[in-house]
Amino acid sequence: MNNFIVRSITGVLFVAIVICSFLDPIAMVALFTLVTALAVHEFCSIINNNVEKVHVNTFICTVAGAYFFLAMAGYCSDFTGNAGVFIPYLITVVYLLVSELYLKAENPIANWAYTMLSQMYVALPLSMINVLAFEQTQQTAQGCFSLESTVPAVSFSALPLMVFVIIWINDTGAYLSGSLFGKHKLFPRVSPGKSWEGSIGGGILVLIFAAVMWYLVEKTTVFSFYSYIAYHFSLLEWLGLGLVVVFFSTWGDLVESLIKRTLGIKDSGHILPGHGGMLDRFDSSLLAMPAAVIYLFTLQMIR
Repeated sequence: MNNFIVRSITGVLFVAIVICSFLDPIAMVALFTLVTALAVHEFCSIINNNVEKVHVNTFICTVAGAYFFLAMAGYCSDFTGNAGVFIPYLITVVYLLVSELYLKAENPIANWAYTMLSQMYVALPLSMINVLAFEQTQQTAQGCFSLESTVPAVSFSALPLMVFVIIWINDTGAYLSGSLFGKHKLFPRVSPGKSWEGSIGGGILVLIFAAVMWYLVEKTTVFSFYSYIAYHFSLLEWLGLGLVVVFFSTWGDLVESLIKRTLGIKDSGHILPGHGGMLDRFDSSLLAMPAAVIYLFTLQMIR
C-alpha cells in the first residue's frame, strides 16, 4: 500500500508538471531539456554498468543530448534564425567517433554503437517535441506603400501535450482492461504482463478521448483560453492521431522492456519514486513523438 501511495503521488506530480510546462514555451523547453539530459545520462549509465567491455562517455553524451534538444527548440521556434545552431552538436558527434582512435578500447565498435544509440534512441525522439510544439504559420504584414504581404511566423502548440495525454489514457485503459479481461499475452517474450485485451481496451479509450477532444476544440469554446491546443484536426485526423500514438507508444514500451530484459535489469533508474527511471517514464514517447511528427507532416502533404 505504501508503494501504491508513493507511486500515485509521484504520478500526479509528474502529470501536473508536464501539463503546466505547456502553458509557456520557455518552461516547456527548460523541462524537457532537463528530461533529455537525465534520460541520456541514465541510458549511458545502464550501458556502462551492464555491458562488458563497453564504455560510453556519459558526460559528453549527456551534454550533447541536452544541447541537441535546445538547438532543435531554437531552430523550430525560429529563435536562432538558421541551422548553424547544430554545428556544435555535429562537432561533438565527430569528436566521439574520432576519440575512439586514441582510447585503445577493447571494443571501440560497441562504444560507437552505444554512444550513437544514446542520441538516436533518446535525444532525437525527445527533441521531436519541438517539431510538434512550434507550428509554422503565415501572418499578414503591412509593408511599404501600404501593401500587404504574408510572412512566416511561429506559434506555440500544445500538440505534444496531447500526445502525452493519449499515452497516459492508453496506459490507463490498457491496465484496467488487462486487469479485468486480460487472457491472451501480447508479447510474452518481452513483456509478459501485457495482453491483447488490455491493448484493445486502451485503444478504445483513446478513440473516445480523441472524439471528445475534436468536439471540445472545434465545436465549443472550452479551450478558448488555450487557443493552441491543436492544429485544428478533423474528427478523422484526431482519431488517426490517437491510433498512431497507441501503436507506437506500445512499441516504445516494448522496446525499452527488451533493452532491460537484455541487460538483466528491472528498472532503468530510481529517480522517480515508484516509477523507476526517466526511461521507464518516457519509454512510450520515444517512439510516439517521432511517429506523431511523421503523421503531422503526412497530413500537411495530403491536405
